[in-house]
Amino acid sequence: MPLTLLVGCELEYAQLDHAIVLGFSGDRKVVIEGVAHLDGPEGRADVEPGDESDILGVLLGDTVRDARAAGTGELELSFASGRRLVVDVDPEVESWAVTGPGGFLVVCMARGELAVWGQNT
Repeated sequence: MPLTLLVGCELEYAQLDHAIVLGFSGDRKVVIEGVAHLDGPEGRADVEPGDESDILGVLLGDTVRDARAAGTGELELSFASGRRLVVDVDPEVESWAVTGPGGFLVVCMARGELAVWGQNT
């Protein structure tokens, strides 16, 4: 499922707490509650909620080139810098959500099922 509402948006902030919140231009957010993998020139780094890591800082100011939810539920974000962020599916709990203008919300439920509300624009 393409997530076109994120394409062309710049990452403005990354908040690490009980969930990872990525805030993008245009009032769009990605909330990560599971394990995420960041691939880039530095190699691969794993990050999960509660970690005290600054690894996501390399994405600040970067622009989303492509965004999609895979058929199995993984969230895949590709950035203009060539970096790629993938969020795994959790078999027991929600692993990620994307919010946007007009009440758009998509949530990856346990085992990768997607629940979608509103328009993906």
